Amino acid sequence: MKLLLGVNVATTAGGDADPVAAARRAEALGFDFVSASDHPSGDLPTYETWTMLSWIAASTTRIRVATRVLGVPYRSPAMVAKMAETFDRLSGGRLILGLGGGYSDEEFRAFGLGVPTARQKVDGLRDAIEIMRGLWSRERFTHDGSVHGVQNAPMEPKPEHRIPIWLGTYGPRALDLTGELADGWIPSLGFAGVDDVPAMRRRIEAAARAAGRDPAELTLAYNVPVHLDSPGADRGADRDASAAATVSGSAIDVIDRLRAFVDLGFTVLNFMPVGADPAEQVERIAHDVLPHLRPD
Repeated sequence: MKLLLGVNVATTAGGDADPVAAARRAEALGFDFVSASDHPSGDLPTYETWTMLSWIAASTTRIRVATRVLGVPYRSPAMVAKMAETFDRLSGGRLILGLGGGYSDEEFRAFGLGVPTARQKVDGLRDAIEIMRGLWSRERFTHDGSVHGVQNAPMEPKPEHRIPIWLGTYGPRALDLTGELADGWIPSLGFAGVDDVPAMRRRIEAAARAAGRDPAELTLAYNVPVHLDSPGADRGADRDASAAATVSGSAIDVIDRLRAFVDLGFTVLNFMPVGADPAEQVERIAHDVLPHLRPD
């Protein structure tokens, strides 16, 4: 199976930030997809994720586009189903729909959305997947969920292919849901460390088998912060630029760590460049790391 390699595009707005140019450069450098996180509320200037990624899709031709991940409580699942179908159709089938239960309770409060409990976040995520798949496949669809629902809802056109849904999940119930309903799992290194991944993966696979699914059909993707040390730099000095959950060091060091993630079963690596100059890090990852991860 080909290893898919993606890179984060920051949602930073203002100044000389240019997410479209960053995505075009990632496409030219050979990355398979770009991704962006979803945090609409905050003190720093940022773009709204879906709008920004739509602009990126319209300005690129080959590279796939992933939400990493959309917080389900921010948007009606039925509307996201419609948005996703339109996005995927107009982009030529390039959408990867990453979903999550919603990370920041403060963001919910700030936007007047109410704060779901941990159980409601997982239940809402389940409802969202059921609603999206139902609207994409049924002439009319009804779902009376505990958090979200639709009533005798038509939605046309239907997607031309299966839009992949990847979940950013960590807790037991959310991992069970991933195995039962999702097309992929996309955790982040900082929340699912290498020592935790095997047990989490086993839980997902057990849930998939219990649902009558082949666990091998699930895509396993890993969000990995990366910082490549400058050639000849004092590694101790550069180490301060990255957190403990960042893969850092020389190109050889980084490649070895990334190969270990592949050995854990990940077939997708999504790089999140860390450092004062993310664009420079993207260039170095493309030239010094990518060719060694997929030499073909």
